[in-house]
Amino acid sequence: MIRVLIADDQAMVRQGFGALLAAQPDLLVVGDAADGAQAVAAARRLDPDVVLMDVRMPVLDGLAATRKLLGDRPAQRPRVLILTTFDLDDYVYEALRAGASGFLLKDAPAADLVHAVRVVAAGDALLAPAVTRRLIAEFAARPERRRPRPTELAALTARETDVLRLIARGRSNQEIAADLVVAEQTVKTHVGRILAKLHLRDRAQAVVLAYETGLVAAGE
Repeated sequence: MIRVLIADDQAMVRQGFGALLAAQPDLLVVGDAADGAQAVAAARRLDPDVVLMDVRMPVLDGLAATRKLLGDRPAQRPRVLILTTFDLDDYVYEALRAGASGFLLKDAPAADLVHAVRVVAAGDALLAPAVTRRLIAEFAARPERRRPRPTELAALTARETDVLRLIARGRSNQEIAADLVVAEQTVKTHVGRILAKLHLRDRAQAVVLAYETGLVAAGE
């Protein structure tokens, strides 16, 4: 079972998402929270696998709450799925930097939300690839992007670098396998090694790093 915590300041949203997710045989809604501070406290108490985190909440916003959740107890940190009504909200950029595993628009179809929770829990794919690619490309093109870090990327083999480029372009493992003419299991092995070598939590962080270091240029 995938344990889910829902954090949103609108009761109707919490109830609606809760009913939708609770109807799935592999998902268990362990609690909800009306603000970021409640979300952090509930996550520490209930130990969810995934936190659905609204961006704009009182007391503590979703960004600050994400930083708190992902900044402590490394072995027990949940994965955070950011929920937003704005696909280019500044908070979303910062949430990805803070370590969120992805984001989803609140008006996405119900099936997309269910799929997103499962994807984030598995940690093996990006959410809403087309929107995510556009989001991170915009983010990477901003003036405050960090300077390249060639020393970090030098730890990767040539093939791992190719895989990282394809991850940054929103490709799934299956698509990467087809592009490189290798088995999908081989791609999974490469992805695992990339995350380990670069000390990254998941693919979302890998995408951010690829754009920030200039390995992949915005708009590619």
